[in-house]
Amino acid sequence: MPETPFVLPEFYLPYPARLNPHLEQARTHSKAWARELDMVDVPQHGTVIWTEHDLDSHDYALLCAYTHPDAGADELDLITDWYVWVFYFDDHFLELYKRTGDIDSARAYLDRLDLFMPREGEITATPENPVERGLTDLWTRTIPHRSAGWRRRFVESTKALLEESLWELSNINEGRLANPIEYVEMRRKVGGAPWSANLVEHSVHAEVPDEIAASRPLEVLRDCFADSVHLRNDLFSYQREVQDEGELSNGVLVFEKFLGLTTQEAAEAVNDLITSRLHQFEHTALTEVPALFDEHGVDPAARAATFAYVKGLQDWQAGGHEWHLRSSRYMNEGALASRGGPELGGVSGLGTSAARVFSSVLATAPQRLRAYGHSPFSAVPVPRPVFEPPFPPRLSPHLAACRHRNVDWARRTGLLDGVVWDERKLRAADLPLCAAGIAPDAKPDRLDVVSDWLTWATYADDYYQAVFGATRDLAGAKACNERLTLLMTDGGQPLNPLEAALADLWPRTANRDAIRRAVESMTGSWLWRLANLAQNRVPDPIDHVEMRRRTFGADLSLSLVLPPEPRGSRPAETLEHTAADYSGLLNDLRSYDKEVRSEGELNNAVLVVRNFLDCPPERAAEVVTDLVRARLEEFRHTADAAPGVPPEYVEALRNWLAGSAHWHENAGRYTEIELGYQPWSGRPSGIGTSSLRISALLPAGH
Repeated sequence: MPETPFVLPEFYLPYPARLNPHLEQARTHSKAWARELDMVDVPQHGTVIWTEHDLDSHDYALLCAYTHPDAGADELDLITDWYVWVFYFDDHFLELYKRTGDIDSARAYLDRLDLFMPREGEITATPENPVERGLTDLWTRTIPHRSAGWRRRFVESTKALLEESLWELSNINEGRLANPIEYVEMRRKVGGAPWSANLVEHSVHAEVPDEIAASRPLEVLRDCFADSVHLRNDLFSYQREVQDEGELSNGVLVFEKFLGLTTQEAAEAVNDLITSRLHQFEHTALTEVPALFDEHGVDPAARAATFAYVKGLQDWQAGGHEWHLRSSRYMNEGALASRGGPELGGVSGLGTSAARVFSSVLATAPQRLRAYGHSPFSAVPVPRPVFEPPFPPRLSPHLAACRHRNVDWARRTGLLDGVVWDERKLRAADLPLCAAGIAPDAKPDRLDVVSDWLTWATYADDYYQAVFGATRDLAGAKACNERLTLLMTDGGQPLNPLEAALADLWPRTANRDAIRRAVESMTGSWLWRLANLAQNRVPDPIDHVEMRRRTFGADLSLSLVLPPEPRGSRPAETLEHTAADYSGLLNDLRSYDKEVRSEGELNNAVLVVRNFLDCPPERAAEVVTDLVRARLEEFRHTADAAPGVPPEYVEALRNWLAGSAHWHENAGRYTEIELGYQPWSGRPSGIGTSSLRISALLPAGH
């Protein structure tokens, strides 16, 4: 093995690890099971994947005994067999396909595995290797005991775990290193933690109710669990994966190269992200899950089942860390001794586990406190980065007329109320310019619909900030959301300009189901934003990026211009996510002065990165700028090799990116002049100067 590349950092360990008493039985059973399926000492295409020593030293039974401490003996045997199978699959795929780069054979291999995971009915295919035989056995022992909802989730997470191995192989073949956002998204799938979360439900006999399983709080819990599990694994496996196997899919390596850090600094940064994700897990479990129960009227039994699942995820975190300290699969020499932890079967001494938890919480307290310690309105300006257009923008020839009609529409529906907006602010925002860029080929009436929707969404954003943000009125915002949903479903009488404009738009809108879902996602995300403001909490970086797609309203504007097919497919999802992140993070850079300095906003990527890295705002802006460029590069890379995505769909996304970027660079919404304060620029401000400030922003003829 090469020299140890870094010293393991001090981890946040809020939950003590516990050991299942049925460990020895699980060891004996799983070893016999693996032998029976030819996983041990039996060559596969001329290569022995595991020797008996490999299986013994990896000790997957110990992993499962730590991560499922309360499982019964038979249940622990089954869970252990699943983990033996998934680790064997990983090493089998490595030896046969990753090391050879044979992507065509790898795809055929993965396609066959789908035959052994039927959503309904019996397995009819004949297994031909240890991976297929193991999956056949496990499927028939597990699936009959679970509900249709659990089976659906487990099929999806298992297929994702298997299929995303191709993403790793493609990156290895291309010598391509993922950017941090791409890496976290893909690592969730290929790392298998969502799959592990499904098995937690199985082992504790407590399924999450279907009515809340797909909600944001449960999704965040799963994602935080997955990210912390995978990033912890990246720290322990860096030496084996990066230095021995030439692997590129490792979070330490991604941080090292993207942020320009030493390996030790990158390891510390990854550990800080693990801590942040665990803090987010706790925050969601304590503040969002109980409210979710009330909102959906979840009965006491289902609430208890959900909390048993949450506890199971916590047990997995603690046990998974303990196993990483002990398994020969990972870089952990001296880790137990330096940590002072109890040896297996030894006496640990009264209170030592609690002492380690206390030390861990104390060590990570500064990071937690930083999230709540920002002083609103105290930010300093950051340099405005220069971006080349992502693609050449094309503007609709109907733009000038659309601008005139947009002002008339806003006046008629009451948006120019003088409280939230007036005509000066509307013209400065210039949403018809954005519409003309993202829908350059639209006919005049269609361009008006796109322009008016963008205008309504931007007004609504400012409305929520002015009406609910200043007073932190979450209840009022939630009631407003319900009113807007009512207007899009059953109709009703508008009560204010926000509702009147929506009521006017709705009959003119095509693709209403997608638009309604997009509006509900956007306004629902504004509740998240308001909750952060109410708690004075700077969000976790991953949560911010993923929620920014919603708060920015990317899905709404995409739904206005994209064809319905192939939306929802994996390549299309990647293209849409990268496009949304490019525009949302670009917006954070352009709106930093408006949001953070002028409005006291906390949900901005520059502030989020500054808080996470504990760095100057200029450095934070540089990191966000690099992320913007990295997501655009990923979009281009995906668009060049997106199977099953029609060229016209990709072209529509290019127009959306080009139009959005052009609008950010040319509209007046985020300029110093429009914000009305620029003490560093020497420009006029104050009473009587607004007309002077806006005159330079208005298009010719206005």
